[in-house]
Amino acid sequence: MPVPDYAGRAIAATQFLCQDGGNLIAETGFFARVDLNGKDMKRWLFIAMAALLPGITTHAAQVGLIKIDGAIGPATANYISRALGVAASQNDQCLIIELNTPGGLATSMDDIVQDFYQSPVPTVVYVAPEGAMAGSAGVYITLAADIAAMAPHTVIGAAHPVEMGGGEMEETTNSIMMQKIGNAYTAVMQTIAEKRHRNVEWAESSVTASKAITSEEALNLNVINLIATNVPDLLQKLNGRKVGDKILKTASADVVEIPMTPAEQLFQLFWQPEVMMILMLIAIYGIIAEISHPGAIFPGVAGALALILLLYMSATLPVNIAGVALILLAVALFVIDIFAPTHGVLTGGGIIAFFLGALLLFNHEPKVYQLPMTWIVSATLVTAAFFIFFVTKGIRAQFLPKQSGKETMIGKIVKAQSRIDSAGGRVFIEGELWNAVSETPVDAGQNVEVTGIEGLTLQVKPKQG
Repeated sequence: MPVPDYAGRAIAATQFLCQDGGNLIAETGFFARVDLNGKDMKRWLFIAMAALLPGITTHAAQVGLIKIDGAIGPATANYISRALGVAASQNDQCLIIELNTPGGLATSMDDIVQDFYQSPVPTVVYVAPEGAMAGSAGVYITLAADIAAMAPHTVIGAAHPVEMGGGEMEETTNSIMMQKIGNAYTAVMQTIAEKRHRNVEWAESSVTASKAITSEEALNLNVINLIATNVPDLLQKLNGRKVGDKILKTASADVVEIPMTPAEQLFQLFWQPEVMMILMLIAIYGIIAEISHPGAIFPGVAGALALILLLYMSATLPVNIAGVALILLAVALFVIDIFAPTHGVLTGGGIIAFFLGALLLFNHEPKVYQLPMTWIVSATLVTAAFFIFFVTKGIRAQFLPKQSGKETMIGKIVKAQSRIDSAGGRVFIEGELWNAVSETPVDAGQNVEVTGIEGLTLQVKPKQG
């Protein structure tokens, strides 16, 4: 680091105007002119330098802080990655990640662990506040940090991967895949524990046997480095610890929280199964509304935007293909029933298919990313109501009398304009003269009822009264 030229700054701050008989006349920063001899000049230069030296005062150390409260997902991984870069650019002593999570996506957890390994600043994961937990993916993240800390009465453990979660039959069917995944993440946990010099045996058991322990037990078993009641206590206990080649100086450090950006908050909201379900419904309703009412524009635009967002999010929060297929089948049945006279039979099948599809859509994800049953039932009922409304309107329209065209003349009573028999005659109806025939002869001026239309000829019969 280059050494600042403090003497040069002090001399530059004092402008010597002239020399008068061996006495220097100087103009100070206080706009006062004074005569200086040799001794006085040295004294004033010393005072000026002392006043202008900015390096005399030492800046307090700084520590970055972020808070993760909830499931681990893509937005969380992006947030932590950015925070590590911010902490490095600020020359922070370390980055503290205050963690409280039941778990999350394995892909996001892998990204965070890799970011910790490559971090330019020491990482400290602090499981807090009291009552918090680091479960599933949170265990890997906590143990991968340079320093692992927990608040009193917190819990860590149960790190068995559950991406293939489901019922007993599904677990039996996928037992080989489950074993492969379990073995892979057991090895990942082992390497993390070995790299950070933690209890490898317990780390492996947290995956293979889903073991969980309290913060006090974790400290005794060498799973974590320390227990701290709060952030100030944590800073005191971090002070003097060596991470790599760096000795932490956190005793009097300023804590600067690094908040989420609006974009990160937005994606944190979007990367949820509930939001994906809402987007899917908007896409279905919007596109079908545009198809059934061409030119409406807004439903089609809203549906297309929702579909694009849904496809983008499904790349990072994968969905079950069988669930998607059932929902597409349901939509197809709904659409067919709108245009085909099945009297709601296909809509009933569509409702069942939609419910099963929504049930399977996220069932292979960790529980924190599975769709709650209340959402599944609500979405099914709303969708059923939406399409039943359309189908009911369609059925009613089929039984309504014709409102336009020549068919509307059937059943009307008019006067014969001339004699009408099987050979022909004329009637005046709807402002026009029409040819008419009748099996029973009708005299001019007699009332007749239109019973049918054949080409451009009306079929009529006498109407009494």
